[in-house]
Formats: sequence, structure tokens, C-alpha cells
Amino acid sequence: MASKEVKLTQMVSSAGCAAKIFPFILSDALKDIKWYQDKNVMVGFSGSDDAGVYKINDDLALIHTTDFFTPVVDDPFTFGQIAAANSLSDVYAMGGSPINALNITAFPQKEDIEILREILAGGASKAEEAKCSIIGGHSVDIPSILYGMAVTGTIHPKNIKGNDTAKPGDILILTKGLGTGVLNNSVKYGKPEPVYISGLINSMSRLNRCASEAMVRHNANACTDVTGFGLTGHAMQMAKASKCVFNFDVKSMPVLEGAVWAIKEKLLTRGDKSNRIYTQDYVINEGTINTDLEHLIYDPQTSGGLLISVPENNSDKLLNELKDNGDIVSCVVGFVSEVKNDLKPGSLIFSY
Repeated sequence: MASKEVKLTQMVSSAGCAAKIFPFILSDALKDIKWYQDKNVMVGFSGSDDAGVYKINDDLALIHTTDFFTPVVDDPFTFGQIAAANSLSDVYAMGGSPINALNITAFPQKEDIEILREILAGGASKAEEAKCSIIGGHSVDIPSILYGMAVTGTIHPKNIKGNDTAKPGDILILTKGLGTGVLNNSVKYGKPEPVYISGLINSMSRLNRCASEAMVRHNANACTDVTGFGLTGHAMQMAKASKCVFNFDVKSMPVLEGAVWAIKEKLLTRGDKSNRIYTQDYVINEGTINTDLEHLIYDPQTSGGLLISVPENNSDKLLNELKDNGDIVSCVVGFVSEVKNDLKPGSLIFSY
């Protein structure tokens, strides 16, 4: 076993999905590149979807995604579980089933190799829970610790839950509490209550599998998972691709225990600012802003929940099934509307 004194979060400069390249910088890097795509590419770069989809035949398509990040908790095994759950989530967000994965890891080999073993064992345990076979991987020796997976999933071509098919009148449901970014920062820089960290870990390590299966059964129109660009960033991408407006009731948002405490302790991530910049032309606030809750809608999430757009007549059944399956914080957070007046596609209205 690795030394019990190890604190992974002290070995890296930024944690989890908060370590992502800022979205506006990434957009600049990607623009003007000519990406070759043949006729079987069903989902590629154009809509900022959670994963790519490639059609094999009329009954089968493959979902491809990759995700990896720096440690968000100190325990190696737990970090491996969270990183794996996060990597698998993009397949679930598309409505698919993961079938196999490749490990992606960076580790300074001068450190105790048992730390790496435990990270990989944690990832293996979560992949087994998902019934997803790990069939290989790649590693590099660099100062930062990174772990994640490249995941392949399957889906029927007609069942894809992209982020471009939300419909006016749909109800928006969020399946996990917000606040992982500030709580992860509290692990590194603060002194959080143990109950806060227990809830944080339970949320981040929970697979989105049941939520995904439920939304498919109840004919959801669209979905995305909420990760590094925060609720605002991922909701904006989804609303923009769907040519709709998303309306949110901020007070109804599910919030992880301790997240507001972490905000009051000023344990904000760098992603708070970058996500504001990314979405500033699309966010409209109504009412008196609660600054604590406002920080949460920009907070970068690690292994966050699904934001599901579902027809109103199916929303109650879906919500009940989500709660019955253990996603107990799932709740209605808003609705989808048409683009009217001076609004533009992708607009987000946050009512306080």
C-alpha cells in the first residue's frame, strides 16, 4: 500500500476539471483547422457535444470520448474512481453504454509506484461497476499526476441524445448537486468538515449510468453532462446548438453540502472567472442576485450530473425514476423556450 501520508492534491497545482484549458483559449486553438470527417461521422466538433459518434451500420454507432485530469482528493484509490466515473460520463450523456476503455495516465516515476497502482485499481473498480472492459492504455513520466480514460460506447443511431435537440416546452432536470469545484479547492486549501468531503466524494464517484438509462426510457430530447465549463458553459452550448433559450430558477438548483461554506471562505477556482468570460454574452440575470448561488452556476464541476431536456409530459415520471434509482438530489431546475424579442440562441435566463 502507498504511504498513508500521501496527499495527492498537494502534488498538483490545480484540481480536476478546474484544470481545463480556458474555453475561449481552446476555441482559438481549434479554429480554422480542417478536420477530415467521412460520411459516417454522426457527431463531431460542430456542436460542442460531449462525445463523438461514428456510424457502423443502421443499427449500431460507436461513441468515442476521452477525459483525464489531476487529483481532486488525496486518496489515490478514490481519485481513480472519480476520474473513471468522469470519463465514462460522456458516454452516458449521449444515451449510450460504455463497452471498453483505455487508461491514460501521467505519473512522476520517482514517486512511490504504489500510488499509481492504487489510482489504477480505483479506476478498474469503477469500470467494472460500469461493465466496461479496460483493454490497454498509455503512460508518461512527467511531474504532474494525471489519470483518466479513453472510452468507447455503443448506441443505436436513432437513440443519440445530443446537445442540439432540446425543444421549446421541455423541462430541464439536473441530477447532481453543484459545488464540486469549490469543495475540491477546500480539500487543497481549506479545512472542510468531514461530512462535506464525504458528500463530495459520493457525488463525484457516482456513475451517471442509471440517470442515462432512465432518460432514454422516458424519451428525453437532449442531454449534456455538467463538467469543467460549469452549468452556465454547458447549458449555453446546449441551448445554442438547439437554437433555444434556457430558463433557470437558481433557488431550485441542487447544491452539495458545504459548497456555500467554501464560497464564503473564498475558495473559488480559476474556472469561476473563465466560465464567466466564456458565457458573458449569453447570461441574463433576473431579480436580486444571490452572489453565493451565482458562483455555483459558474463553478467548474468534476464528474458532475446530467442536465436533461425532457418533454414536460414525461418529466414527472423521469424525475421519480431518478430518485428511485438513487439520484435523490435530482430536481427540475428550469425549462426551454423559443428565441423571442432581442434574445439570441444560447441565451440563459437565471431567475433569482
